[in-house]
Amino acid sequence: MGKAVKTKKRSKPEVPDTPSSFETHPTHDELLDMGKALRDQCPRKSHAAWQPSAQRPDPLVLLEQSSQGRIPQLIPVRYGRMMKSPFTWYRGAALQMAADLAGTPATGLRVQACGDAHLCNFGAYATPERRVVFDINDFDETLPGPWEWDVKRLAASFVLAGRDNGFSEDEAREAALASVRSYREHMAEFSEMRVLDIWYASLDLQTILDSVDDEEARKRGQKRLAKARERSVLEHDFPELVHTDGLAPTIRENPPLIYHWREVGHAEHMENVRTAFAAYRETLTEHRRVLLDRFRLMDVAIKVVGVGSVGTMCAVMLLMAADKDPLFLQVKEARPSVLEPYVGPSAHANRGQRIVVGTQLMQSASDLFLGWTQGVGGRHFYVRQLKDMKIKLLVELFSPSLMRQYAEVCGWCLARAHARSGEPAKISGYLGKTDQFDEAVADFSVAYADQSERDHEAFVKAVRAGKVEVFIEGE
Repeated sequence: MGKAVKTKKRSKPEVPDTPSSFETHPTHDELLDMGKALRDQCPRKSHAAWQPSAQRPDPLVLLEQSSQGRIPQLIPVRYGRMMKSPFTWYRGAALQMAADLAGTPATGLRVQACGDAHLCNFGAYATPERRVVFDINDFDETLPGPWEWDVKRLAASFVLAGRDNGFSEDEAREAALASVRSYREHMAEFSEMRVLDIWYASLDLQTILDSVDDEEARKRGQKRLAKARERSVLEHDFPELVHTDGLAPTIRENPPLIYHWREVGHAEHMENVRTAFAAYRETLTEHRRVLLDRFRLMDVAIKVVGVGSVGTMCAVMLLMAADKDPLFLQVKEARPSVLEPYVGPSAHANRGQRIVVGTQLMQSASDLFLGWTQGVGGRHFYVRQLKDMKIKLLVELFSPSLMRQYAEVCGWCLARAHARSGEPAKISGYLGKTDQFDEAVADFSVAYADQSERDHEAFVKAVRAGKVEVFIEGE
């Protein structure tokens, strides 16, 4: 008989030790305690202080710095818009405030920050599912950074907007206070929610309007919402923006706000545009590339937008799928975030990608055509649909009570946006259940609004002295 063959005993596959979920993730209470412990190094009352340092940069120097690289002939348009009031100055002075906030107390907790979270950078728009939601809608400055900076920029904007509307000092401060209180209370709610539920959370504009106490304002808002829903790209935007007299449709000019680029030959310019457009297409997911490919690029024109973006290379594109099937895309130059000198550079080489990723991290729903590209000249851009039911609420018509309600909604949106990328329980643990942080930031907001008024006054004096050229639209 032969020798018995010994079979090698098969060893069990090695299974790595898996820690329990409690060892992997701190509990909600532990996270709250971590946030609460931060009060020792950064007391909540410390946020009330605002005192410009002796080394504070000259606001006019920073303004000039922020204009570098912009289209020269549009810089006076930007300055003209900023000169109108301390509030419009504030809207265009995000770089100045970033420099100022860098010297204020912070917990060290970071989120995907908006970077320019003033109250006019919130509004309503249509989701890809055609719901009209309310959310933050401007992310040109977005970058990971301190959550406190967004809260303070939002709160101070309410003081300035309130003063612009003729509110009393108490009424203006109360609006700022309402925005911070809402942020704190809703951050506490988000801290107890499941992560997916935070990402699913959104605010429907109709629901907001139904809750408005002011009957006249509620009816005005509902009328604007109905008008936005009825507005058709073909029946409204196309006739307003496009000439159809020639062989091919072209975008109407309205200089200096809309015009065609003529500094190089048209054929060369359009070839550069098509090259950048092809690169943009590649940033879309495959199913959206299929959608985009149904359209043909017909024309592109420079378009002036906003206050902070005036002078940057922004454009509107006309695309057609058929004679009566238009699509308008907005192309905006992506410049370095105003936060970068103080929180570090972006992880993304393309600044348009920085904005797209920040938008997707902070918004409850983002535009169907959101993507990025780079121009032949080296400029970075991001792309999205033009308008698409966008509704800017008329804050200049708000009463004090309506402004407070609006502040509460903005506070909710900002808290939800921060909770998506940050750790809401730590932030909530730091904020606590009392109004200490709310009152401190309200005090800061009043002091910083005073500072913005002084900066605006210095700017106006420079204009009157002929040191700064401005263009006042409509004159």
